[in-house]
Formats: sequence, structure tokens, C-alpha cells
Amino acid sequence: MNNEFLDFDVVIVGAGPVGLTLAMRLGLHGHKVCVLESQEGIETDLRASTFHPPTLDLFDEQGITSQLIEAGLIAPTWQVRMNDTNEFAEFDLSILKDHTNHPYRLQCEQWRLSGFLRDFILKNTPNVSIFWGHPCTSIVQNQDDVVIHCENKALEKINFTCKFLIGCDGSRSIVRKNLKLDFEGQTFPETTILATTLFPFQDHLHHLSFINYCWTEGGTFSLLRLKNLWRVSLYPSLDESIESAVEINSVRRKINQISPSFGDSPVLEVRPYKIHQRVVNQYVVGRVVLAGDAAHINSPSGGMGMNGGVHDAFNLAEKLNSILNGESMDLLMQYERQRRPIAIKHVIEQSAKNRARMQEKAMDKRLFTLRELQKKSEDKNLCLAYLLETSMISGLVESFKIE
Repeated sequence: MNNEFLDFDVVIVGAGPVGLTLAMRLGLHGHKVCVLESQEGIETDLRASTFHPPTLDLFDEQGITSQLIEAGLIAPTWQVRMNDTNEFAEFDLSILKDHTNHPYRLQCEQWRLSGFLRDFILKNTPNVSIFWGHPCTSIVQNQDDVVIHCENKALEKINFTCKFLIGCDGSRSIVRKNLKLDFEGQTFPETTILATTLFPFQDHLHHLSFINYCWTEGGTFSLLRLKNLWRVSLYPSLDESIESAVEINSVRRKINQISPSFGDSPVLEVRPYKIHQRVVNQYVVGRVVLAGDAAHINSPSGGMGMNGGVHDAFNLAEKLNSILNGESMDLLMQYERQRRPIAIKHVIEQSAKNRARMQEKAMDKRLFTLRELQKKSEDKNLCLAYLLETSMISGLVESFKIE
């Protein structure tokens, strides 16, 4: 075993959007940072694709937002729809213009953000190192530092030491498991089938937005448009196995129920995933801190998970910068106080409400909900309050008021 230790101010486990955002911010502050990633590079599988206004505001300073806008698609509105009758409630995000520089949602693949952050780090922060293909094998926390042992693809053992270790390594976080923290919550019974296609839904469904949460007689689905394709979220039929549901013919059959014009159009990618709602019981244990999916996971309905993790990273970066410059470690507990309640109240609870609304099967209750949403969308004050919440602006503002 290599007995040499590579020493850093901060070691971040996980090179997804949250870990790379944190590395970028700390690197710009001049700190020596290391990112450890078990994969050999950025994964481009189907993950988050919605960026909310405050997230775009946060990335403006480094020019990341302009890159995302160029690669993505601006969505000025979003809808809840009755697919069988073409009735809908539509929310126009331009009403947020006095509260954000980006009064819209942006549709862009999560992996593109990771790529932009990686490139920015390589170009602008030589004090940040990224070790691809370096999964952690063990973590030992001491009074003054944290020791991390890794093993690369060549089975070479490498040791790292740091003042602070940050777990940004997702829902199956090795860091969180090492801390033996409870990840309390639940797993919902349904499995979502996410598929992509080039089929132009906008030419076949009346007055379609770029973001659509839809009821149909057979259940529910969502349609999210990106720059070059559509993402469709579907659910297995009654008594259909997951193995059958992910077959192309099954996916194509369900999409034809949405739009019969789909026919034999190509289905590009298919990915099943379970929906979880969990939050760790504490974010900070000594010199080890959790952020993003390592700390909280939620239903993807409303696109809040990745955004909430990015907000964690910006908050935590400022706390770590102050601590590394001589301020009290108590700031880490302020990070927990500011971000954990927000994850519960504004991310997990809101995404759970979004999910419950779309999972409703009773037609009378669906119609009642639709009418209530239409009233909100047409009343300026109600609409503004609702969009401040669902666009994550209220939660971010509230978090900074917590001492």
C-alpha cells in the first residue's frame, strides 16, 4: 500500500453537479480542493433536466448559465393537463421578473452542467484536482483531519487527508453509510419509466407547453421538451412487470395512447427508476458534511432534486470558505440549520404534493384540482405566491434568514 498522503483543504466525494459546483466555488476562493469520483468520467444517462430560476441566477457569475441557455431550451410556461380533453392550467413564469433574472425554467440535461463545471474548473482553478475512477474504500475522521483511502482501476491504493470531507456522492452515498446515519423516509410503490424520442409532440397535441404534467384515463404521464428531443415519463400498466414495461414495444404502445400519430417512431433511451423520499437525520458529523442526494432525495416531480443540491453547494461553499479563513466551525451547523428544514419543507414536501396530485385516479378530484390550479394561474397574487414556491425562490430566500 502506498503510504504517501495527498493533502487538501477539502476533499469532495462525487463529481456530479453538486460536487463540481462546490469544487468550483471553493476553488475560486483559492482553497486546495480534491474531487474523488468512482466513475471514469461524467455519466450521460437520463437524469435531471429542469433548471429553476434561482439556480440560473447562482450560476450567472461564472458564465455557466449562458452556456446552459445555449445548450438548452427556455420554457416560459408549464402546464397541468387533461390529455383526453385538452383542458389545462398553464403557469406563466414571467410573473417572477421582479424576483429573478431568469423568469423561466430551463430544460437542459444534467450532464451538460457537469461538463461545463468540469471545463470551468480545469481552465480557471488550478488548485482543484479531479480524480476520476477513484472510489473510496474507507474513511477515518480524526480531531483535526479526515483520512480517505481510495483504490483506482489499476488497484493502486491512494491516501488523502483533508481538513473537511464533503459527501456529494448521491443517494447511495458511501460517505453517509460510513457515518452510519439514518436515511429516513419511504420508497413509493410505483416505478417510473423514462423514455426519450425525437417525435414532435408539439405538432400533435393542442397548445402544448415545454413542460407538461398530464392526466389520462389510464393514469398519468409527463412530457418535457429539451432542445433536440422530448422526455416522456410513463408508468407500467396494471400487473405489468418492470421487465416488460421497459421493452420498446410496451413504451411505444403507451406513447401511442398519448398521441396515436406516434406510430412506430423511434424510442431512443429507456430508463426505469424507483421514487424515494428521504432526508438524512443530520448533515454534519464533525469534519464530514453531506450535500445533495447524499443528504436528501425526493420525487422528481417538479424538478427540485438537482436544484436543491446545487443550492446546498453554494451555501456550504461560503461556510467552508469562512471556516478555512479562520472563522468558527459552528458555521457548519448553520449550514445544516439553513438547508435541512428547507429540503424537508420546500423540496420533499412540495415534490410529494406534485406527485400526489398527478397520482390521483378519481376524475372528480382531478377536475377539482384542475379548476383550482386554473384559478391560481389566472389570479396574479395567487399565481405569484405559487410560482415563488414551486420555482424554489421562497425556499432559498427563507434559508438565508435562518441564523
